[in-house]
Amino acid sequence: MLSLFDLVAILLVLTASFAWVNHRFIHLPHTIGLLIMGLASSLVLVGLQLVLPDLDLQNRVASVIRRIDFQETVLGGMLAFLLFAGSLHVDLGKLRDRAWVIGSMATLGVLISTAVVGLGVWGAAQVLGIALPLPWALVFGALISPTDPVAVLSTLRVTPVPEVLKAEMTGESLFNDGVGVVIFTALLAAALGMSGEGIDLAEIGELFVVEALGGALLGLVTGYLAYRGMRAIDDYAIEVLISLALVTGSYAIADQLHISGPIAVVVAGVFIGNRGPVDALSGQTERYLFGFWTLTDEILNSLLFLLIGLEVIVLRFEPSLLGLTLLVIPIVLCARLAAVAAPVTVLRVKQHFVRGTIPVLTWGGLRGGISVALALSIPENPYKAAILAATYAVVLFSIIVQGLTLIRVIHRTVDA
Repeated sequence: MLSLFDLVAILLVLTASFAWVNHRFIHLPHTIGLLIMGLASSLVLVGLQLVLPDLDLQNRVASVIRRIDFQETVLGGMLAFLLFAGSLHVDLGKLRDRAWVIGSMATLGVLISTAVVGLGVWGAAQVLGIALPLPWALVFGALISPTDPVAVLSTLRVTPVPEVLKAEMTGESLFNDGVGVVIFTALLAAALGMSGEGIDLAEIGELFVVEALGGALLGLVTGYLAYRGMRAIDDYAIEVLISLALVTGSYAIADQLHISGPIAVVVAGVFIGNRGPVDALSGQTERYLFGFWTLTDEILNSLLFLLIGLEVIVLRFEPSLLGLTLLVIPIVLCARLAAVAAPVTVLRVKQHFVRGTIPVLTWGGLRGGISVALALSIPENPYKAAILAATYAVVLFSIIVQGLTLIRVIHRTVDA
């Protein structure tokens, strides 16, 4: 039986090896290269299992992968650190300038996308003869609608984007994640508890307000306390330790209070990242603290994208779901277009938007590990297999196809 240390060692060795091969020979963007290589490894094992069934390679590797609780690893571990690392580098001034745009896309946009995806997938399932009730289609819509901050931020690091668009993409991905988790939680509870009475929209709205605003308030309080602690001393080791305590403490408290942990750590990160360098961090401390979180971000990103690729080996894919998984991709893209176009069109009266905003935000709305983790968190039921298959189809298309071609969309729409 492999220990936790053995599992971590295997993941780190695979990540380092694949990263070296990609950097030396393949030259794809780092995280996308790791995902593709993890996916390719999974498919090779599946192929070997078909050709040489006596080796039983797929089942052996799958048993190891199953020991890694992807949902708990992402939502209960990596996510807090990745969100904080990403929010540290957000310019609050630019965020404030585009607050209406970011706020509307992170709330109204997610709701629009959830409804469009839910209705579209439900309709497609009816046409294909697949049993998928509307409440469960809406659950899928909720988990796939938020853009993944990890995927978006990792792509923005290697893709030149105009500053205004970058602020919108970054801000939206950081905040709509927390909003999406709240909506997903509410719709999942409604789907699990439905007995013919339908979905209580008022209850969902109340849960959304309490979790989102509660998370933001908690992030402000804990971020301010950490800032005051850093301001009182000048010791980079202790101040980095305070930042770690801020992330883990905020997330744990949010979980206990049943408010949004993702929103809490994002708000805390933006506060420290903008206020800290002004009068709380010395030059040396700033270099160490930001360097520590940049490195943490890179390492966890690498592990996460490799895990997404490797998780394919444990999926229970049913051939009868192939048609639905292919239809889901254009449905999600159309929903993303509606979620972007509606707020931008309304706000265009008072806000300036660079040319190509709608196509870039639509194509740049990447999905990633958070959607997979939410799909895996769904309790076992007759509809989970369809939701998982659809989720993986969208995530892989999003990261590989959209991630690799985003720069072309930018050049053709923004620079034209």
